[in-house]
Amino acid sequence: MRRVLSLILCVICYTGLAALQAQEMPREYQEVLQALGKQGDFKANVLKINIPRNDLKVTVDDIATPTPFGFGGWLAMTKGDGGAHVMMGDLVLLEDEVNPVMSALLDNGLEVTALHNHFFWEKPRIFYMHVMGHGKPADLARMAKPALDLIGKAPAGHPPAPPASSGEASQGKLNTAQIAQIVGHQGEQNGPVYKVTIGRGDLKLTEKGAEINARMGLNTWAAFVGSDQNAAVAGDVAMLENEVTPVLKALRKNGLDVVAIHHHMIDSRPVIIFLHYWGKGTAEKLATGFKAALDQLGKQTGAARAHR
Repeated sequence: MRRVLSLILCVICYTGLAALQAQEMPREYQEVLQALGKQGDFKANVLKINIPRNDLKVTVDDIATPTPFGFGGWLAMTKGDGGAHVMMGDLVLLEDEVNPVMSALLDNGLEVTALHNHFFWEKPRIFYMHVMGHGKPADLARMAKPALDLIGKAPAGHPPAPPASSGEASQGKLNTAQIAQIVGHQGEQNGPVYKVTIGRGDLKLTEKGAEINARMGLNTWAAFVGSDQNAAVAGDVAMLENEVTPVLKALRKNGLDVVAIHHHMIDSRPVIIFLHYWGKGTAEKLATGFKAALDQLGKQTGAARAHR
C-alpha cells in the first residue's frame, strides 16, 4: 500500500513539476509564438520556434525523407545584455523562396548570415538560410513575420527558359566599354564571356603568415555573357563582416539573386565572407546592380585592420 501511495505521490509531483515548467515560458515569448502563429518550447532560457516544412515531400538520391530528417526550420531567442534579446535561426527554403524571403528579412531589419545547401540530389532542391537579429521579442517577431509568411507560398515554379535560339550567348554583342564605364573597372574577354575582376587591395589579409591577394582568391568579380538586351551575369563578392548586409541589400534592390553566402578560408584575418550571385536582363541593368554592390565595399577597412 505504501508503494502504491508513494507511486501516486511521485506521479502527482512529476505532473505538477511538468505543469510548472510549462508555465515558466516568459509572457513575452508566449506573445512571440502567438504573433507568428507558430509552436515552440522554452528550455535552457531559449525559446525555440518550430518552422517545419511539412508541406514538402523530399527525396534525397531517390530515398523518401521525412521532415525531421533535416527539413525542420527554426528560430530561437534568448535574453542578452542590456535587456536586448538575440534571435538566430535556420530557414528551410525552396529555390523560388530564397530571394523573396531574403528581401523580406533585410527590408525589416534582420540579417542574413549564410545561405547554402545540405544535400546532393534532393528533389525539390532545398536551401538553408541562417538569420540573426537583436532587439525586443515583440519587435523581432514583427521583423520576422513577413519573411515567414512567404514560406510555402512561392510561385509554382521558375519561369521557363526561352528557346536556345533567343537565349544563348552571342559573342561580340556586348558593349563591354559601357560595362567597364558603369562598373569603373576594365575587364577581360574570354570567348563569349566578359569578366571584370577587382581585388581587395584595401585589405591586408594573411593566412598562416602568407599574404592573400587577388590572385589567391581575395577578389570580387562579375562575368557577363549574352547581348546588350539579353544578358546574364554571375559573380562572387568578397566582403568584410560589416559589409555583408549592405551588399545583400544592394544586390536585391537591383534585382540580382543571391545564390550562396559562405567562407572560403579558415584562420584568415580579418574574416572574409563570400557571396555568389546571379542575374539576367539588359547588360546595363546587370552592370548597374553589380556596381551598387561594389560601392558598399572598402568603407570601413581601417576598423578591419585594427582587428588583425
